[in-house]
Amino acid sequence: MNFSKRNHEYRNININNMSKKTILIIAILFIGISTQAQKKNKNAKIAFEVNGICEMCKDRIEKAVLKTKGVKFCSWSIETHQLSLIMDERKVDELTIHKNIAAVGHDTEKVKATDEAYNNLHGCCKYERENPQYGIQEH
Repeated sequence: MNFSKRNHEYRNININNMSKKTILIIAILFIGISTQAQKKNKNAKIAFEVNGICEMCKDRIEKAVLKTKGVKFCSWSIETHQLSLIMDERKVDELTIHKNIAAVGHDTEKVKATDEAYNNLHGCCKYERENPQYGIQEH
């Protein structure tokens, strides 16, 4: 009987060790996979719409974006109102860029400029906020 009791205890210890090892292996795999999923792209290419009208708008929008730490390149199209940029996701997120553009008076898909910022725009740069018109406008 004593031998049987020891054998049973030995089996329990082995099962516990195997369970702990299995859990440890699963945890290590999970950490590895989640770290890969969180990897930030240092040359992320994104594009989104920004309201504006003219060359002065283009200069203002691009300056606001390029002053943002982590932005490497940007170009805003007067015709399509599309802003294309390359950014380092390790240094900046997209929402920060939207906020910086709104701060100089231009609405984006995610952030609307304050009335104060919009009202500070030059007269020719004041686009229709509710239903913006695209294309080049004469000054």
